[in-house]
Amino acid sequence: MDRPTSGEQGSPTRSRLLALTIGAVGVVYGDIGTSPLYSLKECFSPHYHLTPGRPEVLGILSLIFWALTLIICVKYLLIITRFDNKGEGGILALMELVSQRKGTFAKMGAIFVMGIFGAALLYGDGIITPAISVLAAVEGLEVAAPALHMWIIPITIVLLLVLFGIQRYGTGGVGRIFGPFMVGWFILLGFLGVLSALETPDVFHAINPVYGAQFFMDHGFGAFIVLGSVFLVVTGGEALYADMGHFGRKPIMRGWFYIAYPGLILQYFGQGALLLREGNISSTVANPFFHMVPSWGVLPLVLISAIATIIASQAVISGAFSLTWQALQLGYLPRLKVMHTSSEERGQIYMPTVNWVLFISCVVLVILFRSSGALAAAYGIAVTSTMVITTILAWFAMRRLFNWGVAPAVAVTTVFLVIDASFLLANMFKFLDGGYVPVGMAAGTFLVMITWHKGREILRQVIEKRNKPIYDIIHDDISRYEIVPGTALYMTGYVGIAPPALVSNLKYNRVRHETIILLSVNVSTASRIPFEQRIEVKPMENGVYQVILSYGFMDQLDLMNDLMYLPEYDIPVDITDAIFVLGHETLTVKDSVGMARWRKEIFVFLHRNSRTPARYFGIPVKRTLEVGSHVAI
Repeated sequence: MDRPTSGEQGSPTRSRLLALTIGAVGVVYGDIGTSPLYSLKECFSPHYHLTPGRPEVLGILSLIFWALTLIICVKYLLIITRFDNKGEGGILALMELVSQRKGTFAKMGAIFVMGIFGAALLYGDGIITPAISVLAAVEGLEVAAPALHMWIIPITIVLLLVLFGIQRYGTGGVGRIFGPFMVGWFILLGFLGVLSALETPDVFHAINPVYGAQFFMDHGFGAFIVLGSVFLVVTGGEALYADMGHFGRKPIMRGWFYIAYPGLILQYFGQGALLLREGNISSTVANPFFHMVPSWGVLPLVLISAIATIIASQAVISGAFSLTWQALQLGYLPRLKVMHTSSEERGQIYMPTVNWVLFISCVVLVILFRSSGALAAAYGIAVTSTMVITTILAWFAMRRLFNWGVAPAVAVTTVFLVIDASFLLANMFKFLDGGYVPVGMAAGTFLVMITWHKGREILRQVIEKRNKPIYDIIHDDISRYEIVPGTALYMTGYVGIAPPALVSNLKYNRVRHETIILLSVNVSTASRIPFEQRIEVKPMENGVYQVILSYGFMDQLDLMNDLMYLPEYDIPVDITDAIFVLGHETLTVKDSVGMARWRKEIFVFLHRNSRTPARYFGIPVKRTLEVGSHVAI
């Protein structure tokens, strides 16, 4: 049998790179690409009491320009995306990368806490982005026909259903469809922006950061509060990093600098030019994007925008899939159903449970908040908090992994921390207006993740105490029992400890198979494990073998295929005829040692409802035997 190729994929061909770049534009930049629908209008929301005069428009445009440039271009694309874990991005990948270097800070668990809480915060962003994007597009109907106001919520819910319904086709398939459309969308944004800006070319003075500084001098604390809405233009930044494993760094960078960035800048400046001309018209200020076209073009623009916002949500949805997969593999979430949707890009997956939980959450938000303006008040806190955490973790990556000098690391970290913290503090003023929603969801997700992680440690300790070392079983017990022909694979997560299923089988059935394989699956903190390093075999006595399969946390678990290579390691086994013996623990709570009793109850519930090992690892059900046991934790 030919072995799979190992190592990282080589550099893509020119045509492949072009396809990945277009796909990245459709998937990665959908979120940030639809921010023009609501970002600038929120900066002039009535509760800020700003009039769109020349100093205000140029000041806010200057803040928007430099936010996009410094946060997306410099921080994420030029710096943060360099800190990848063998091609994988996202806050969990960065956390594991930094934690590989042992140090006092890592041992204290601070890196772990920051990484897990930052990951949990991204789920808050994941439910707001689809809701606010689609709702903002559908609200354009009011510009063309105010009588359609009553249909905005139903139409939004239908579009969300379509969005989440197509996720099962995978980000690769979605990217092939959505990519060309989003390229056209960014071209349209730039085209509309240029037409408007050419009528009022003075708007390009806003590139000068002096206008942003003057805005703060003129409006003081009020200008600081407006930063909460300015931040809406960069809300796709963290999803950009999380999606890096889907497409790679080079296609993501090309998609931004060649397509997305020019289109967005021109669009915002075009809207600013419109406000300079028509800032005294309230309807224009309330929705400048849809007033950039003649009345006959509003409905077509609403339709195009609705399609774009469906695509917009793809970045955070695919980012949520990647994030959940990483958390699951690293032991922070219980086993869920995972479908790998591409044979070429290993990072492309679909998780039905995550998908439909996000859908239900989005619908609830739309029904509760009922407008993009109200949802904007809930938007930003989660993303800014995650950005602050990413910057702090990046400091450790700079110093520990990439050996940056103290001076450049301090300079870069300080600049980005000042920017991130400013946006975070500005967004904190939204907390009571809806910001509590993503924060509350993040807190709940964080509790589940740390409870599952700690619960697995407690369960491991209990099983290790009650079971004998495997060497004792092999030396003292196993030779006394009758041998039956065939091979039994006992799956165990505890190397060196006798699997409970094996102990029960010997005790009650008093027979053993001719060949016994103790199979453990080890998921490494590295993102990928080459095939040459995947299989480790330790021959023992009396026909017993210890086999450890090692995977990276972004590798596809192909258990049955990898086990086909066992005969090459001198194990007398026909895997197509072997039986898999799995332990099935029924858990109960006996005390509060190690973790609060109520958290143990949560862990027991999660354990009971997680996907079975047989289904999770793709083991044929007809060749699986489950042996139950009771464990009190």
